[in-house]
Amino acid sequence: MTRRGRLIVLEGGEASGKSTQARLLAGALGAVLTHEPGATPAGRRIREIVLDAALAGLDPRAEALLLAADRAQHAAEVLRRALDGGRDVVSDRFTGSSLAYQGFGRGLDVGELRRLSAWATDGIDADLVILLDVPPDVARLRQTAAPDRLEAEEAGFHDRVAAGFRDLAAAEPERWVAVDGTGSVEEVAARVRKVWEAFSS
Repeated sequence: MTRRGRLIVLEGGEASGKSTQARLLAGALGAVLTHEPGATPAGRRIREIVLDAALAGLDPRAEALLLAADRAQHAAEVLRRALDGGRDVVSDRFTGSSLAYQGFGRGLDVGELRRLSAWATDGIDADLVILLDVPPDVARLRQTAAPDRLEAEEAGFHDRVAAGFRDLAAAEPERWVAVDGTGSVEEVAARVRKVWEAFSS
């Protein structure tokens, strides 16, 4: 019988280093590397809408539903196939991002968002969530490209998101592990790898 793969998620705010660390961890584990939003053809269209800086008036509920639609397609097209086939998967963002951004950041009900994501994924959830904790002021200094719609939000929004991620990690210590995301890429990668080794041992 094929072993079900494990889903490892890298979470964090803007410019926290998730994409880099997800790529490095997936490479080290020989795992499938994926991301949200935009890992599927439909998801890429959704990503364009969600991050379009010209859509500043997008309603928070519409934003949450668009991201849930992306997650549903991601789960059906990428995650379930890989996990059921015995492949480990490393994802740059997953349900935690909706809870932090649309819940804590936008003020939507976190419980409703959690139920929406569970329905969208048909029950798929992360086995391990690694939170790269980077202070918002440090993250802002890392950003060099023109900001997308979410990156351009006011500082208070990003402070609420960062606090939300920390609250989520504190509420589920058996599944979430916060890692100091400051320092060199190599230093952070060593911390991430240590978390994975402790989880998988």
